[in-house]
Amino acid sequence: MKKLMSRKLWAMIAGIVTGLAMVFGLDATINTVSGAVVAVASVLTYIVTEGKVDAAAVKTAAERVQDAAETLQ
Repeated sequence: MKKLMSRKLWAMIAGIVTGLAMVFGLDATINTVSGAVVAVASVLTYIVTEGKVDAAAVKTAAERVQDAAETLQ
């Protein structure tokens, strides 16, 4: 549920909708290509950003586990 409230997710969705609107709503080849680029860029940006957030969370969790292990020793 937390992911559904993410601003990054909604920005990605807005980018995809905009890109698809350009792809299907306009006839010019340049507009079609730019719409596809916008859609793909939105998805890639979301994936990279979420990957960085997840990596930071894993790093923090690992540090806490290590601190707890050191405390127990």
